[in-house]
Amino acid sequence: MPNAVPQNFLEITEGLQRIIEARHHDPFTVLGCHQSGDHRIIRVFHPEAEALQLADQPQPFTRITGTDIFVLFIRAEDLKQPYRLSWTDQSGAQHLIEDPYRFSPQLGDTDLYLFNEGSHRHLHDMLGAHRCQIEGVDGTRFAVWAPGAARVSVVGDFNNWDGRIHPMRSRGESGVWELFLPDRRAGELYKFEILRADDNTLHVKQDPFANQFELRPATGCKITAPGTYQWNDDSWISQRSENRWQHEPMSIYEVHAGSWQQDDHGNFLNYRQLADKLVEYVQFCGFTHIELLPVTEHPLDDSWGYQVTGYFAPSSRFGEPDDLRYLIDTCHQQGIGVILDWVPAHFPRDIWSLARYDGSCLFEHEDPRQGEHRDWGTLIFNYGRREVSNFLIASALYWLREFHLDGLRVDAVASMLFLDYSRNAGDWLPNRHGGRENLEAIEFIRELNHATQTEIPGAVIIAEESTSWPQVTRPSDNGGLGFSMKWNMGWMHDTLSYMGHEPIHRKHHHNQLTFGILYVFTENFVLPFSHDEVVHGKGSLLSRMPGDDWQQFANLRLLYCYQFTYPGKKLLFQGCEFAQRDEWNFRQPIDWHLTDAPAHRGILDMICDLNRLYRQTGALHELDFDPAGFEWISCDDADQSVLSYIRRSSTSTVLVVLNFTPVPRDNYRIGVDSPGTYTELFNSDSSRYGGSNVGNGGVSVASDQQWMGRDYSLTLSVPPLAGIILQHDTIADNAIPAE
Repeated sequence: MPNAVPQNFLEITEGLQRIIEARHHDPFTVLGCHQSGDHRIIRVFHPEAEALQLADQPQPFTRITGTDIFVLFIRAEDLKQPYRLSWTDQSGAQHLIEDPYRFSPQLGDTDLYLFNEGSHRHLHDMLGAHRCQIEGVDGTRFAVWAPGAARVSVVGDFNNWDGRIHPMRSRGESGVWELFLPDRRAGELYKFEILRADDNTLHVKQDPFANQFELRPATGCKITAPGTYQWNDDSWISQRSENRWQHEPMSIYEVHAGSWQQDDHGNFLNYRQLADKLVEYVQFCGFTHIELLPVTEHPLDDSWGYQVTGYFAPSSRFGEPDDLRYLIDTCHQQGIGVILDWVPAHFPRDIWSLARYDGSCLFEHEDPRQGEHRDWGTLIFNYGRREVSNFLIASALYWLREFHLDGLRVDAVASMLFLDYSRNAGDWLPNRHGGRENLEAIEFIRELNHATQTEIPGAVIIAEESTSWPQVTRPSDNGGLGFSMKWNMGWMHDTLSYMGHEPIHRKHHHNQLTFGILYVFTENFVLPFSHDEVVHGKGSLLSRMPGDDWQQFANLRLLYCYQFTYPGKKLLFQGCEFAQRDEWNFRQPIDWHLTDAPAHRGILDMICDLNRLYRQTGALHELDFDPAGFEWISCDDADQSVLSYIRRSSTSTVLVVLNFTPVPRDNYRIGVDSPGTYTELFNSDSSRYGGSNVGNGGVSVASDQQWMGRDYSLTLSVPPLAGIILQHDTIADNAIPAE
C-alpha cells in the first residue's frame, strides 16, 4: 500500500499529546497538512468522528489507537488540493467539512505591529469574529488578544463548546491568537476558552470585540454578518463635517432607552420603535440632539449601562445592531444629532468578560491601588498598556464610524485623571514624578481626542469632568486634553444649591449665581441637568424647588430660563422637560400622564418655546464660548435677588432679566446702550406656562435717563420667580410675552 501510514507517524509524540490534552499553543505545527519528503501527512483531531476520509477521494484516515487523532499519509501527486474532509458519526451519518488547519495565517505582520504599538485605527477589523471568504471558502475569522494564555480555543454550539476541537494559532510575541473556521455563519454563538498559563485552569470568556451578544442574562457572543445597512444620511454627514458646532445651537435631550417609554406589557421599546416615537417627540420639543445613556452591551439593568461588557456591541435589550443604525439614521434625516454616553473609565468584574482575561490582569492593573474603583466596585483600565488604550480608542472610532454617531460623552473623566480619586491616604500610588495625576490616562485621553476628531470630522467629544482640571477643552498641543466640550458641573451644583434656598434667603447666596461667569469662558461648557441630578434620593428637579406648588413650578420655569440664556450648550434629562414629580426610576417609564396636567403641560410648552427661541436667536448660542457673547448689566442686586445681563452675537443682542424672588419688581430700571423699543421675546411668567402673567405688554421703550453707567434705561415690570428676554427694535413673530 503506497500510502500506508508509516508506524512512526502513528506514535503519540509530545506535540500530539499536547493536542490530546488541549494545551498546545500552536496546533498548526501538528494538525493540518505537512510535507514529509514526497508525501503529505494530514492530521485531524475529531472526537465526534467514528471514521474519517478525504472527500471525493477514497483515502481513509487511520486513527491512532486510543486517541481521537486521525492520520493520512499520502503521496503529494495523489492529494487533490484544496482537500476537504468527510467524517462519519456514531449513527453512520456522513458530514462534509473543510479542515481549518489547512489555512495560512490571515493577520498581517503590519496589523500585529500597529496593535502592539497602540496605533491601529481599524483594530476592530483585525480582532474579533469576522465573516469572510478565504481561498474561496466562506467562514469566520476569529482573533483575540490573550498574551498570558497557554492555549485559546474557539468554542460554540458548532463544536458542543468543546475547547479541544478548535484551538487557535498563537501569533508569537504579539499575544494575538487567530483561527479561520470554515462554514461558521452569522447568528451562531461563540466564546473563547482560555487555558491559563499560571495555574492551568480553564475559563470561558466573551470576545472583547464581539458585535452582538445574547439577551441577558445569557452571555454568548454572536457571529455577525458584514454590515449591509443602507444609510440615508449623506447630506447630514457632509454638513456635519463642515459644521462650526461651537457657534451652532446645541440643546441635548438625555435619554435612558429602557425607561423613556415602554410598551403596554412593560417591555423595552426596541431601537426602531424608539425611532418612530422618540424622534417625533424630540422634534416637537425642539431639541437639536439626543444623548443616549450607554447602549453598549451590559449585563445588569441596574447599572443604567455604565458597567460595560461589550465595547463594540449595541445592547441586545433593544434589538439588532441595524436597528440602532435605523434609529440614528432616522434622527439624522430629521435634523437631529445623536451622542452616545461612552464609558472608558472602568469595567465590571464579571469573570466571563474582561476581568483577568487571560489569567493575568490584562486590561486592568494588577495592584488594587491602581486597578480597583472603590466607589463602584469595578476595575480600572491600564491606560499605560498600549494595547489597552488602542482597544478603547478603537471602540470610540467604531461607534462613530459604524453607527454614524455625532459624538461621545465620556463618562467619569475625573476618576481617570487622578490616581487618588475617591481613595484614602495610602490607598493609591503616585506617578513617576511623585504626583497624583494619572499620566498614562492623560496621554490616552489626548490620543483619544486627536484620533476621533481627526478621523471623524465634525464629531464632538464631551467630557463629564467634575474638577477644576485646567484646559480640558483646549488643544493637546497647547497643554490641554483636547475635548470638544465639558459639562459645567460647578455651574450646575451652584445653581441647584441656590435654587434650593427659600427665596427670602437667596440674597445671602447671590455669589452662587455670579461666580460662574469668572470661569465660564475658560472652557467650552455644556450646562447639564442630567440623570445624576434626579436619582439617589435627590428627588426630581421640581421637588427640589422650594415653596408651595405654584412657587415650585415658577422656580422651575425660572431655572430653565436661566439655563437657556446662560453661556454654554444645554442638556436636559428625560422627564425634566415636563416637570416629572418623582425622581427617576429606571425600571419604569417616566410619568407621561403628567403632560395632560395644566401645570406640567405649561413647563413642556415653555421648553418647546425656549428651544425654538434658542435656536432662532443667534445671541443665545453663537458666542457661547466667547467672552464677547456675554456682558453683565447688573450682577450685584443681591438684596432683590435680580440678575440682568446681555447675550450677543455678530447679528443680534438680547437682554435677560431674572427675578429669583416671589415679589414682582415693578418699575425696575436697568441700563441699556440704545434708545428705542425693546420687544419682550419671552416671559416665563406667561399664563401660557401657568404663570401669573406679570409683564410689560410685549414692548418697553427706553428713556434717555442714564443708569448703571449706560446712556439709556428701561423701566420694567419683572415678574415673580421669572425671567424675561428682550430684544432691541424687534417686533418678532416668535415673541412670547405675558398676555
